[in-house]
Order: sequence, then structure tokens, then C-alpha cells
Amino acid sequence: DLLESAGRLIGVNTAIYSPSGGSAGIGFAVPVDTVNRVVPQLIAHGRYAPPSLGIRFDPRVDAALAGNGAAGVLVLGIDPKGPAAQAGLIPSRLTSDGRIVVGDRIVGLGDTKIDDASDLIAALERYIPGNTVDLLITRGGQQLRVAIALGSSS
Repeated sequence: DLLESAGRLIGVNTAIYSPSGGSAGIGFAVPVDTVNRVVPQLIAHGRYAPPSLGIRFDPRVDAALAGNGAAGVLVLGIDPKGPAAQAGLIPSRLTSDGRIVVGDRIVGLGDTKIDDASDLIAALERYIPGNTVDLLITRGGQQLRVAIALGSSS
């Protein structure tokens, strides 16, 4: 266990990198917030299912859009039975003549600004499946707020 000076748990040691093979080196730990979120699910269900929006995205596409000044996570696909579909999010699509119709772009989750996929994943990790959170999206040049009940990625 990793304790702070007052004796409170702040993490759980998981590994050490030791060039000499001894106990001196660089230690790695899981933060206590992660432990508090994951362990109850492991005990109750035997596995951890992180929260999910039920969307597909590609960080490479988001990086290309960011290069053109458009931050956020572009929704490329939606699980038809997932939270995003129930909330009415619109995915990007390819028309029969090969044109791309841009769908919703996620730019905020709760009180967190979303610039890219890593922001979205980190923001999602603050919640548990079943939580309802406000999603800020850009659709057709306008920003909209949508309440979405998070699912699980299992």
C-alpha cells in the first residue's frame, strides 16, 4: 500500500522497475480513486466494466480535425442499443456518392472540456455505468447539451 504522511491510503503499489534487481528503483501504483471505483465492481461482478457512451471514434480522425481547428471527438459510429443512440446522437456517415456527412462532435462531458479521445476517456473514468451526465456536442455548427445515461463497455 502507498500511504501519505498522515497514514491515509493514496494508492496501491503494483510494480517496480529495478535495474539492479533489488527493491530500489521506480515504483508504480494505482491511485486510490481508481481502486475505489474498480474494486467494488470486481467484488460484486468479478470484472470491471468501465462506463461507455456506446460510440465509435478514431483518435487519428480527431487529430486531423484538431489540425483544422476543430477540437473534440467526432462520433463515427453508434451502438444502436447504446446510450448514445438513446440520447439521439448522430454519427458521421458516408453517402452513396462518397461524400462524408459529419456527425456530432463531443466537446464536453460533465464539467470537463473534451479536446481529444484521451480527454473523453479520462472524463468517463470519473463516472460509473448508470450515472447520467451532460454531454456538450457540436452539431451543424451549433452547440447542444444532451443528458446521457452512461452504459458499461461489457
